[in-house]
Amino acid sequence: MQLTFRYSGFFVEDVPATVEFYRRAFGFGLRYLHPSQGYAELATGDTLLCFVGEAFLRGADLLGGVDVTCSRPGRPPIGAQIALVSHDLDRDWEHAIEAGASVVKSPEAKPWGQRVGYLQDMNGVLVELCTPSPRP
Repeated sequence: MQLTFRYSGFFVEDVPATVEFYRRAFGFGLRYLHPSQGYAELATGDTLLCFVGEAFLRGADLLGGVDVTCSRPGRPPIGAQIALVSHDLDRDWEHAIEAGASVVKSPEAKPWGQRVGYLQDMNGVLVELCTPSPRP
């Protein structure tokens, strides 16, 4: 079997506002926006970061009626994160905060050789910013 991990998606309330946040905070470009504005793909390298609007999720019956927990500011985050590797963590961290990201845990050195910090986006989704791994 030969599978490829193509994208990861998060269910959000407002897709266009989320796209704008990720554009400002992390510099990602829009790859595709569905005409309904209920689905978007951001170009982040080999793997796409996608956002699906909650109304689109329900209206298109994407999950056949399965109930999902969506991230919301002020609530505990869902058990997932977006991890972004930075070659200038301090600069990228400050840029994300200026764009509206909230600090969860400031960057710190880890025993495995990376610096890692955690933010939340406007939806309450966890975003890890880290330096490159020392492993090849």
